[in-house]
Amino acid sequence: MKIEVRYFSRGGNTKKLAEAIAKAVGAEAKTVSEPLTEDVDILFLGSSPYAFDVDDEVKKFISGIDVRVGKTANFSTSASLRSTKRYVEKLLAEKNIPMADAEFSCPGSFLFLHKGRPNGADLKAAADFAKNITK
Repeated sequence: MKIEVRYFSRGGNTKKLAEAIAKAVGAEAKTVSEPLTEDVDILFLGSSPYAFDVDDEVKKFISGIDVRVGKTANFSTSASLRSTKRYVEKLLAEKNIPMADAEFSCPGSFLFLHKGRPNGADLKAAADFAKNITK
C-alpha cells in the first residue's frame, strides 16, 4: 500500500501531528510544497484553519494533484478547535478525490491558548488514527 503524508504548518503544531502519523504508517512527513509524483492509496493531509479557510499553499497543493489518490485522510490543529475537514473536502471533491469519513483534529498552541498542545497524548491519538485508517 502506497501512503503519503503532506502538511502545512505555520507554527509547527500540524508538523508534529504529521511526523507522528508518518512514523505510525512507515512514511515520511513532507510539506505541501512537495507535490505527489505517483499514485497513492492513502494521502494523509494536514492543515489548520486560517481566516475561515485553509492556507493558499494547501489549495495550491490540492489543485496540483495529477495522480490517482485512493482516499485522503484529513488531520488538523487549531487554536479555535475547528477542523479543516469541510474546507479540504470541498477542494478534493472538485478533483474527484474521496475523503475518509474519519479525521483527526486537536488543539494547537497559539499565544496563550492551548499551551503545550499537541501533547504526547495528542500525538499518540494521531498515530492511532493513522493506523486505523490504514487497516
